[in-house]
Amino acid sequence: MAERLIPGDTAPGFTLPGADGSSVSLKDYAGTSVVVYFYPAAATPGCTTQACDFRDNLASLAAAGYTVLGVSPDGVSKLKRFADSEELTFPLLSDPDHVVAEAWGVWGEKKNYGKVYEGLIRSTVVVGPGGLVHLAQYNVRATGHVAKLRKDLGVE
Repeated sequence: MAERLIPGDTAPGFTLPGADGSSVSLKDYAGTSVVVYFYPAAATPGCTTQACDFRDNLASLAAAGYTVLGVSPDGVSKLKRFADSEELTFPLLSDPDHVVAEAWGVWGEKKNYGKVYEGLIRSTVVVGPGGLVHLAQYNVRATGHVAKLRKDLGVE
């Protein structure tokens, strides 16, 4: 597992396929602030809660200058179904080989019901306009995370 990012680090660049068939690169958002959130699996209860929280808070985040990108190991077709079913209007990106997740320090050891395995660690990284990490939160909870993030970012 790569080192976790900390504020001041340069965010690793990426280009990933989006649910809508487009190709999305971090550099597409140069000069803006980007919330990149990583979630384990589309259409699961926790990930749906978190995605809908981002959807419901998208206007206030956008008004404060933040763009939201969701990244998971799911394939494009699953992400498209998820985006359509939950009316998600921000990009969902597919990282099936978890190359980006590893570079961002969000792929690693997890424990669930006593079993240890490798997987995606629910995390959120905020990248500032200069491409530097502004905020990095690992092992976040699906429920209540967006409210906490808004508070941490000073978004009303």
